[in-house]
Amino acid sequence: MTVEPVFIDRVTRPFQMFLEHKLAGAGLLLVFTIVALLWANSGYSDSYHGLLHTYATIGIGEFELSKTLSHWINDGLMGIFFFVVGLEIKREFLAGELANPKTAALPIFGALGGVLAPALIYLAINPSGEASLGWGIPMATDIAFALGILALFPVSISLKVFLTALAIVDDIGAILVVAIFYTDDIALQSLAIGGCFLLVSITANMAGVRNPVLYFLIGFVVWVAFLKSGVHATLSAVLMAFTIPARTRIHGNQFAEQAEALLKRLRETGLPQGNALLSSEQHSIVHSMEQVTEQATAPLQELEHTIMPYVTFMIMPIFALANAGVVIAEDFGAVLTSSIAVGIVAGLVIGKPLGIFVFAWLSVKLKVAELPEDVTFTQIGAVGMLAGVGFTMALFISTLAWADTSIIETAKTGVLLGSLVSALIGSFLLYLTTRNSS
Repeated sequence: MTVEPVFIDRVTRPFQMFLEHKLAGAGLLLVFTIVALLWANSGYSDSYHGLLHTYATIGIGEFELSKTLSHWINDGLMGIFFFVVGLEIKREFLAGELANPKTAALPIFGALGGVLAPALIYLAINPSGEASLGWGIPMATDIAFALGILALFPVSISLKVFLTALAIVDDIGAILVVAIFYTDDIALQSLAIGGCFLLVSITANMAGVRNPVLYFLIGFVVWVAFLKSGVHATLSAVLMAFTIPARTRIHGNQFAEQAEALLKRLRETGLPQGNALLSSEQHSIVHSMEQVTEQATAPLQELEHTIMPYVTFMIMPIFALANAGVVIAEDFGAVLTSSIAVGIVAGLVIGKPLGIFVFAWLSVKLKVAELPEDVTFTQIGAVGMLAGVGFTMALFISTLAWADTSIIETAKTGVLLGSLVSALIGSFLLYLTTRNSS
């Protein structure tokens, strides 16, 4: 029996169809990037920069945090982004593509090459001085854009799995780089407070606590402590994600038995009639069904499922709007030919695909990893080129590497250009390798 949609369902259905589309996230990110570029280079550029430098303050009593909107986005909203990344990493290692050592070996080695080669190429072009601080920028892959582009082509599931796992491992590398190399002077007292509350979260997990509100409150304290410590606050989000419970409270057989028993009780009591209000007994049974379903779902998966749409359709577009507004200066040619921009472009366009391909090839030849039967090394090279779409993480690291706005603008220009070239070449290579596919 189909349920007749009410008016609001008919109105919102087109929007739901868009949000469910596999290209929606990447498309929205692209739109906000274009808006940021146009806004920053229009006659209203002062309002763009003025908005980002507007201060917003939260506080209780003598305690307060006062940051510009730009900082709230990069330290606050991106904390939620990194929390989801942490949940993804934990899930992949426990039950995903990284749980099987043989399956995980190929993307792990590929990601290792994709981290080392871009950094080495950048440092070869910028071996010393202030410019050398940007070596971490071309290391990152933007999973939303990369997977969005890959979805346009009829590739095998194995290749999609390879790119997803590669991007996850790549994120781990980027997180470690931010934590170790792009951290200010450390305030040990604040860091100790953050560490203590992380232990509280781990203890709550071990005790069987599953209430997300408690983990949110603990996470907020950890985030503030890390923010005050000098260690970048996004690391606290990843560490908090690792403390979220990843086990269900009941086994699969128990869930099936209890769900069937409750459904049987509901049939005996009488099924709800249409959209009528439930009787007290019916409501009690339905509520019990909700509780059983909650017990059969791991908090980690539930949080990831709940937060991911907000990250994809709100946080990442806002981040793009705040960070992609690169001002195209009169000396744009000089900016493009600066060693920083050249190093970033070379790292993304040459280093990424080269490192991924060589390390993946070596891992297979040395029999450390196995190449899936439906994947070719040509496709590995094409996907490696797509991995050169750095965008989100690359822009983020650009803001951490320097304090000088003009240098950051130059770096962001390199990120946008390198990502665009990688996307175009990667798409062309994928077209060549899949044009005979059905």
